[in-house]
Amino acid sequence: MSRAFLGVEQSLTGRLWRDRLDESGRAAALAIVQEQGVPDVVARVLAGRGVLSPDVPLFLDPKLRLLMPDPAVLTGMDAAVARLARAVRAGETVAIFGDYDVDGACSSALLAEFLDRAGTPRLVHIPDRLIEGYGPNIEALRALAAKGATLLVTVDCGTTSHEVFAEAARIGLDVVVLDHHQAPEALPEAVAIVNPNRLDDLSGLGHLCAAGVVFLAVVALNRALRDAGHWGGARPEPDLFACLDIVALATVADVVPLRGLNRAFVRQGIAVMRRRGRAGLRSLADVAGLNGPIEPYHLGFLLGPRINAGGRIGDAGLGARLLMTPDEIEAGTIAADLDRLNRERQVIELAMVEQAEAEALGLVGIDESAGSVLVLGSEQWHPGVVGLVAARLKERFGRPSFAVALDGNGFGTGSGRSIPGVDLGRAVRAAVDAGVAVKGGGHAMAAGVTVAASALPEFRAFMEERLTEAVAAARATNALDIDAAVTAGGASPGLIEEIEKAGPYGSGHPEPSFVLPAHRLIDVAEVGTGHIRARLKAGDGSVIKGIAFRAAGRPLGHALMSRRDAVVHVAGGLAIDRWGGGASAQIRIGDVADPR
Repeated sequence: MSRAFLGVEQSLTGRLWRDRLDESGRAAALAIVQEQGVPDVVARVLAGRGVLSPDVPLFLDPKLRLLMPDPAVLTGMDAAVARLARAVRAGETVAIFGDYDVDGACSSALLAEFLDRAGTPRLVHIPDRLIEGYGPNIEALRALAAKGATLLVTVDCGTTSHEVFAEAARIGLDVVVLDHHQAPEALPEAVAIVNPNRLDDLSGLGHLCAAGVVFLAVVALNRALRDAGHWGGARPEPDLFACLDIVALATVADVVPLRGLNRAFVRQGIAVMRRRGRAGLRSLADVAGLNGPIEPYHLGFLLGPRINAGGRIGDAGLGARLLMTPDEIEAGTIAADLDRLNRERQVIELAMVEQAEAEALGLVGIDESAGSVLVLGSEQWHPGVVGLVAARLKERFGRPSFAVALDGNGFGTGSGRSIPGVDLGRAVRAAVDAGVAVKGGGHAMAAGVTVAASALPEFRAFMEERLTEAVAAARATNALDIDAAVTAGGASPGLIEEIEKAGPYGSGHPEPSFVLPAHRLIDVAEVGTGHIRARLKAGDGSVIKGIAFRAAGRPLGHALMSRRDAVVHVAGGLAIDRWGGGASAQIRIGDVADPR
């Protein structure tokens, strides 16, 4: 077991601070320093994520050409590519059916863009979340076939669409699936189902998002068309690296593990994005007020939410159209619409979260360790925002949480968010198999579900029984892993840039946590919508800015307010604050403890 960092066995929010490195980890960090010439703090970050000294150069500079697998390792890829190549060569109309989130928009745009370059007629359909729901539906398929489509490609959906694909076969529409969601044992009938998470896939690429799967398919299709002599003359072979910007966006926004190939996608995709070559992303970055060079943080918290806003409360197809259009005026118009919808979404979300948290407090009471899962529902909730509410509940109460929008007609559409170590997608699939839920599925950390309103108590009980043991195990290890201690003076923008080179950080590659030991907490105040601002002053007089997001009225906020002008240990992530064109260090406060 790792030792308690700075001896903090219980912080002011009740958490153990644990040194991320045990004895072998500290030895690995020392080897990285000595053999690779990496700063000690960065070496500790790398060692804490299992990176060994010989692997450091490639890890810090991931090369897509070295990490890229042969797409054929994915089960079904050869059949999918053969059918797509035949459609391209014959001039068939290809219909693309995507999901209404960022991954679906990026996947749809990626495939559509390639087909455009190949001179292939194509249609793109993104379903309306409220009217059509998730995944392909029979009415949409019939409409696409009526427009001349002979091949349907579903992206970021389709792995469980048995009945819909049976209808597709009946009307003569071939189907190829490019997906990544958890797959059942029995798959629907299709020409090919390419999904690294199907049970018979041995590629080891289950960490890819749908856009990553589509990118591999496009690489394989491009190769097949090259071998067939399709490229040349007035139809030059496309530069596939130019589309890595939207692969990176989908990878970050879909919160898939940032390891292996995904790290290369994000690192090289951000380099493409910084060139501002895509009209839609350029316009979206401008309306979002993005300052300085694009970082992974911007993809997940500035660009992604705006693209998602169309699917949540507006036109679900806006995101895909934004990413596909080369027209500056159209891109600007769509970006402005998405920015407006995102502001409207924020207002709706705030009201829903307040109601949900009040109800959750009534269920949990003072003992926030009571119960394993939260399942809340309301007829007043917008179904496009329940996922965000579930995420806030999970964050606030530290347990898997579902928010369900009841439609008033006997059914509810909900989203769930989980905590590390608790597989929510598998639990939802079990609920469907048991007849407790109408339909549902997803990932370990996020899931969607449709449930009868009358069955909501039964669904809640099922989740409680199914997940109690896993939640208890997760709670038993409720600790904040610390990478290193730094001072206000030592946490310079230069050091932070070195730390960022070990990124991007996210799912499967956690953002580093650092401690400012024995710093005086000054200028503590509530700012914005429930944030706590502060400054931390070291004994040598150096000062660093701090911000605790959404901490007001919560244990962390109370701890900070109660320790004004006191000397404390503060833990959090380091970032560069580029507000106003400057560049200064900032700590995003995650916890606080009294020195022993």
